[in-house]
Amino acid sequence: MSFFGTNTATTAPAAPAEKDIEVPETPTDSISSLAFSPAADYLAVGSWDNNVRLYEVGAGGQTQGKAMFGHQGPVLSVCWNKEGNKVISGGADNAARMFDITNGQSQQVAQHDAPVKVVKWIETPQGGILATGSWDKTVKYWDMRSPTPVATVQLPERCYSMDVQYPLMVVATAERNIQIFNLTNPNTAYKTITSPLKWQTRVVSCFTNSASSGFAVGSVEGRVAIQYVEEKDSSNNFSFKCHRKDQTPNAKDQSLVYAVNDISFHPVHGTFSTCGSDGTIHFWDKDARTRLKTFEAAPGPISATTFNRNGTIFAYAVSYDWSKGHSGMTPGHPNKLMLHACKDDEVKRRPKK
Repeated sequence: MSFFGTNTATTAPAAPAEKDIEVPETPTDSISSLAFSPAADYLAVGSWDNNVRLYEVGAGGQTQGKAMFGHQGPVLSVCWNKEGNKVISGGADNAARMFDITNGQSQQVAQHDAPVKVVKWIETPQGGILATGSWDKTVKYWDMRSPTPVATVQLPERCYSMDVQYPLMVVATAERNIQIFNLTNPNTAYKTITSPLKWQTRVVSCFTNSASSGFAVGSVEGRVAIQYVEEKDSSNNFSFKCHRKDQTPNAKDQSLVYAVNDISFHPVHGTFSTCGSDGTIHFWDKDARTRLKTFEAAPGPISATTFNRNGTIFAYAVSYDWSKGHSGMTPGHPNKLMLHACKDDEVKRRPKK
């Protein structure tokens, strides 16, 4: 179990309440994935430097590096189990690994024939199951006590993104396929749709605490779609533009279009964030169809975001998102992990118009 640095704690200098706090000792390469523990303010951070780092976040936003474990290739996804004592990660080494924070041991728990793009923990009435989505065009379910998958589901294409709010699981693949699963019958898709967005899907994220089940989809062309699962709610489906800029300040042409890299739903209020290659973050209320907050633009793309378990802390990574391929990874590219203290008026729902 390796800790970052030698000092026991690193405290950010007391900043005015408005300023977001930068986490010291961040990964040495792009940050791909962020996940807070469901039990405490521990943040798991997956990176292209092949490692997963765990940080403890204190009440004032000060952080301490707690542990680190590695893959044989870039880490693409991280998640926690329900108890918050195990971190699971998926990587370009075609494997998923599990790290036990109680004893500092890490072990391989899943295997695919291509990179594991997403790992998600599913808490079922029968117990916890790990779902892994891969570029080998499968989703596999794993019982942590067995080295072979409980089941394998064939996808129409490579898995790009996946999210779970039991019993709903949504899997987005290449070629704009979206498969919706009811996890009471996990081996067959309940519904398969084509993404309502015309371009490649970057992210899907399930609603939290919503009266009807549904999800948000973000694409490479600066658009987000809000989709409900059931036909009876389809009149509430809509899509909107975001993460776009005018070519010149007064052009109003929105011709500079950026990828939506991540969508995170607030665990309490059900509002959500979007972040993009343009370095901006917005908070939205899907029911009032309104924007709640826009962050000041960061000096680089925002690659990943997450809320902590009670929605008081919002973590985001300013990091190269590989949207321009290998050539876009220039020296001196910012690589920062930031913490934002959420205020109620930024994340609370607005009355419907």
